Amino acid sequence: MRIQSNSLFIEVDVQGPADGEPLLLVMGLGMQLVAWPDELVADLVGRGFRVIRFDNRDAGLSEGFERLGPPRMLRAMLRFTLRLPVAAPYQLRDMANDAVGVLDALGIQQAHVCGASMGGMIAQRMAMHHPTRVKSLTLVMTTSGARHLPQPSWKVRQAMLARPRSHDVADVVAHLERLLHTIGSPGYRPDKQRQHQRLEASVKRAWRPHGTGRQLLAVVADGDRSAALAAIRHPTRVIHGADDPLVPPAAATDLQRKIPGATLDLVPGMGHDLPLALLPRLADGITQAAGRG
Repeated sequence: MRIQSNSLFIEVDVQGPADGEPLLLVMGLGMQLVAWPDELVADLVGRGFRVIRFDNRDAGLSEGFERLGPPRMLRAMLRFTLRLPVAAPYQLRDMANDAVGVLDALGIQQAHVCGASMGGMIAQRMAMHHPTRVKSLTLVMTTSGARHLPQPSWKVRQAMLARPRSHDVADVVAHLERLLHTIGSPGYRPDKQRQHQRLEASVKRAWRPHGTGRQLLAVVADGDRSAALAAIRHPTRVIHGADDPLVPPAAATDLQRKIPGATLDLVPGMGHDLPLALLPRLADGITQAAGRG
């Protein structure tokens, strides 16, 4: 369904009992709500959560900013490398406001929040700027944005910057398969047929690479959130792959150290994805953060 949030239209999916504990899932860079696996959603619903997924602005079926034209990525990366301010069409704080607006539209005062990758950064901003709206935090494969942390290898950066041969569905799916092989979990390689079907359905639903670029600018412009993390007082669970090539695992120990009382689950063999075999472990972490474990 489509709702109005922060003066934008946002696509939302809600599953689970109306009286269940609200759980907001915030997806990462360029990803759609369908990137949260149905198996995970079903597990969480079975645990009594009212699960809310949504497409971030500029992704999926939510409102975009195509009127602004293609993002100027090379200029932004150069300024980032030189430690100069990076301009972005919107900020992660705006995206956090969108997430709070989703709760407003659904009449929810407070929710448990789980964010993956960029979604984890948005979740941090929610906890910082809207602390009364957040009950607990689960931060998956994400970072504080501190500049001293290890960065992805050149191979990974090349994979992130690569583009499909064309906008045909088959070429886009092949491109995404190559990317996920590079950044995915070496200890939990996916069933190729299942992955292909999920990617094909996602691309047919929406494919918005310029939106992904604008979201990336928001990430780069947000910078280092370290100073504000100490003020977070929500129960927090950090879940991260020990073999994550995109956000190296030092980011997880850094987050745990900076958020008071945070606990860490560093998962051997996990990269920068949500493997089917690890979904119960993720659901356990969310449940524990929510105080229901």
